[in-house]
Amino acid sequence: MPYLGRGPGFGIRQKYFYTASADDTSVSGSDDNNLTLAFSDGLFIDVYLNGVLLDPNSDYNTTTANTVAGLAALSANDFVEIVAYESFSIGDVVPASSGGTFSGAIASNGNITSAATVTGVAGTFSGDVSGLTLNATGDTAAGDNAAIGFTAAEGLILTGQGSTSDITAKNDADAEVFSVATGTTVVDFATTPTVAGGALVGGKQTLWIPAGAMYPSSTNPCAALTQVETTALRPDLKVLDFATGADEFAQFSVAFPKSWNEGTVSFQPFWTVTGTNTGTVAWQLGGIAVSSDDTINTAFGTLVATTALAHSGTSNDLMVSVESGAVTIAGSPAAGDCCFFQINRDVSADNQSGDARLVGIKLHFTTDAGNDS
Repeated sequence: MPYLGRGPGFGIRQKYFYTASADDTSVSGSDDNNLTLAFSDGLFIDVYLNGVLLDPNSDYNTTTANTVAGLAALSANDFVEIVAYESFSIGDVVPASSGGTFSGAIASNGNITSAATVTGVAGTFSGDVSGLTLNATGDTAAGDNAAIGFTAAEGLILTGQGSTSDITAKNDADAEVFSVATGTTVVDFATTPTVAGGALVGGKQTLWIPAGAMYPSSTNPCAALTQVETTALRPDLKVLDFATGADEFAQFSVAFPKSWNEGTVSFQPFWTVTGTNTGTVAWQLGGIAVSSDDTINTAFGTLVATTALAHSGTSNDLMVSVESGAVTIAGSPAAGDCCFFQINRDVSADNQSGDARLVGIKLHFTTDAGNDS
């Protein structure tokens, strides 16, 4: 349609078309195409009557919202066209060439790519972040769910907070490598860790103390060390025999490595019986730590017992008792100490009718360093 006056220009606009009835003086509501007239500002509309642009100062008014009123009485079938323009601002932008700062949130359903360093980000990323080098410059804080930080003294810091573990490391098969239980400082490896170069790592260690390294106590001693043969050219045993009538004792000593944490120990006896009686045998262990220039004439610590274990009933069967509870070594153990131990058969807690033959014990202790340097 040709226009007399200013024609509609380019921009964001919506056109409405009305066919008038006789004597209409206003236009509003649904148009001929069932579009409802709507505009935010009367200054941003053009009104045409039969193709002629009307003057907003004299031909109509927009005092009532979304209504063009004050028209001279229209004739039937007069054609009114209204063009509503939506205003928009291009002032609040960040230039592509020089950059700038976003003070609000940024949302994207697609990829955000940067060839430069992104700094000062405070907010939340969801989804995958790839091809990124994260250069943390601040510390983490207690209560952080999953945070990466850095300080000059501590270096890289990982802080987490989970219901079971605070930190969990997994491999590319999504299998756990190690974890730190919630609220603890204990690292739990999924399998025994392998260290390059075969270096030791801190943790539980074991010493084998054979009966041959022990000696009967001067008071209430067990029988003297003896070597017994099972069958010719089969294993011979060096054993200490402990009788049934009363508690009998043997002793040994250990100088633990410097990597020992000077904490409690535990033990696991290996023993046998010559005979077929299926009665139980229980053992006890106590210890005392002696430092250089300290007296050796000191009482052993509290004896700790194993659970009584029944003999199989087959002569010379090797029996391995369950590991004991924690044995606290008296004397305030320190690095470089010599620790003396006393072991006995606890006849008040067992019912084996024959002598119990001690083959040796596993002595368990904990280290907190990789070596003794």
